[in-house]
Amino acid sequence: MRRFPPILVASLAFFASAAVANDLAPTGTLRATFIATNPVQAVTDAQSGEVRGPAAELARELARRLGVPFRITGAQGVAGVLDSVKKGEADIGFLAFDPVRAAEVDFSQPYALAQNTYVVLDRSPIRSVSEIDRAGMRIGVATRDAGDLFLTRNLKAAELVRNPGGNLDIAVAKLNAGEIEAYAANRQRLSELVARVPGLRLLPDNFYGVEQSIIVAKGNPGLAAVDRLVDEARASGLIAAALGRAGLVGVDVAPRREAR
Repeated sequence: MRRFPPILVASLAFFASAAVANDLAPTGTLRATFIATNPVQAVTDAQSGEVRGPAAELARELARRLGVPFRITGAQGVAGVLDSVKKGEADIGFLAFDPVRAAEVDFSQPYALAQNTYVVLDRSPIRSVSEIDRAGMRIGVATRDAGDLFLTRNLKAAELVRNPGGNLDIAVAKLNAGEIEAYAANRQRLSELVARVPGLRLLPDNFYGVEQSIIVAKGNPGLAAVDRLVDEARASGLIAAALGRAGLVGVDVAPRREAR
């Protein structure tokens, strides 16, 4: 087997690294976005402006590997993250995988599974997810949320009532007004809602485990490096530790997924 001089190996590794950095951080700074209202991804401290959570930790680690600084900011909903990456305003984004979205951007391996469930009024007779998909049931959900896309494909009898922007105070108002019987979202968001708003109850089971992933612009060759980051962060325990530090409810490290 042919052996290359160490200096040549080091040189090739440097240029390969430089090429990946150019693919993923062409401005010299890795720019990342996440859904500002989704604590499963990250949260922004109101006082300091610091972003904390799994998305921030993964962006920091990717930037470290690329040898560049990074900046992560919250975007307005799914559309905000998608548009930021598609328009080149961000280099990577954090988003739940869905086949509809995969037509617009490329997705990495999933790094976490965020369980989705329903919240109902405490007096509601609904006790489990299995009681939801019935004629006459009206289910609230954030427009274009991963739950919206999943339920649109899978509900047979219940009616979806979409909530543009996913404002949970609007969801509570609709529940109290009898305009919907249940509201769908990830368990972390709904757990926080139930903790601050009396008269609500979280169902004990889930309807969907959403794959949280990293997105890049369609065709960006840097996706391979992002996949490698996710695989190694899973194996090293980085993802598990980030989820633990964030204190997330109903969020697990995602197993590796083979080709979609």
